[in-house]
Amino acid sequence: MSDTATSRRSRITPEREAELYRAVLDLLREVGYDALTMDAVAARTRSSKATLYRQWGGKAELVVRAMHSQKPGGIADVDTGSLRGDLHTIIGREDDCDMAQNVALMRALSMAAHQNDELRQALRELLVEPEVDEFRRIIGRAVDRGEIRPDTPALNYIVHMLIGAFATRMLVDEQPPTQAFLMSYIDAVVLPALGVSPPR
Repeated sequence: MSDTATSRRSRITPEREAELYRAVLDLLREVGYDALTMDAVAARTRSSKATLYRQWGGKAELVVRAMHSQKPGGIADVDTGSLRGDLHTIIGREDDCDMAQNVALMRALSMAAHQNDELRQALRELLVEPEVDEFRRIIGRAVDRGEIRPDTPALNYIVHMLIGAFATRMLVDEQPPTQAFLMSYIDAVVLPALGVSPPR
C-alpha cells in the first residue's frame, strides 16, 4: 500500500471504513460494477462524493478494497508445519456462505475488468498480486522443509489450480465452491501435482 493511500484512509475511523465497504458490496450485489456510481455510494453511506474520492481516489480502488476487506486476513502467517495443513487452514477461514457470496462478486468484477482497464489494474495490484505473493511464501516454506522438490514443474501453476477450482465450480457443476470441495480438490489434485502424498 502506498504512503499516499495510507494517509488518505487514515482520516476515517476503521468502523466507518468497514461501514462504507459493506455498503459498497451491497450496492455491487444489487446493481453490478458498471451501474455502481460514487454518487450512489455517497447517498447510501451519507458521505460526500468529495470525501470518497479523497479517501480512495476512484470507484475501482474503492470496490477492490471493499472486496479485500471481506477476506479473513492475510495467509502468509499461516504456518501449520505442512503444506496440506496450511492450505486446509486457509480454505477453512471462510464458511460456505461467505465463499459463495465472494465468488459471485469476484465473477462479476472479473467480467467487468475485461472492459475496464482501471478496474483490472486495481484488481491486480490490490487483490491478485498480494495474494499470489503470500501463496509463494507458503510454497517457499514447503520447499525449504523438503516437502516439495524445488524443480517440481507444477510449482509455477499452484495459484492457477486453486483459482481455477474456486472460480469454475459453478460453471462445471452448477454448485458454488465449498470447504469440502476445495479441501478434497487440494488432496486429489494440488498436492499430488506437487509430489506431496496426502494422508490416507
